[in-house]
Amino acid sequence: VQLQASGGGLVQAGGSLRLSCAASGRTFSLYFMGWFRQAPGKGREFVAGISWTGVNTNYADSVKGRFTISRDNAKNTVYLEMNSLKPEDTAVYFCARGPRLGDRYYGRMQDYDYWGQGTQVTVSS
Repeated sequence: VQLQASGGGLVQAGGSLRLSCAASGRTFSLYFMGWFRQAPGKGREFVAGISWTGVNTNYADSVKGRFTISRDNAKNTVYLEMNSLKPEDTAVYFCARGPRLGDRYYGRMQDYDYWGQGTQVTVSS
C-alpha cells in the first residue's frame, strides 16, 4: 500500500487549501482513513478521520468547523478541505490508513498501519 499526499503550500491566514491523498491498491474503500499533522518541534497529532463508508467523520477540536474530510472511493482518494487557516495550522500533514471496516474514532498513531510521506502546509500571518 502506498499513500501519496499532495496539495500543501503557502497560504495567508484566512485562506484555504485542499489536501489530497491517493492510495494504491484495490481495498482502499474498506479502510478508515485519517489525517495527522506535525508542527516543528511537536509530536504528530490527529486532525481528522473518516469511516470506510464515508458516513462517519471526526475532527480534532482545533479544526472543527474549519476543516472537512471526505473520500472518493472510486478514485482511491481522501481529501482534507481546510478553510479559515491560521498560523497555528502550519505543519506537515500526513494521511494514514486506519482499521479495516473502521467506523468510529481512531485518534492514536498506533491505530494506523500505512502512512503517506507528508505535505507541508505553511500559513503566514
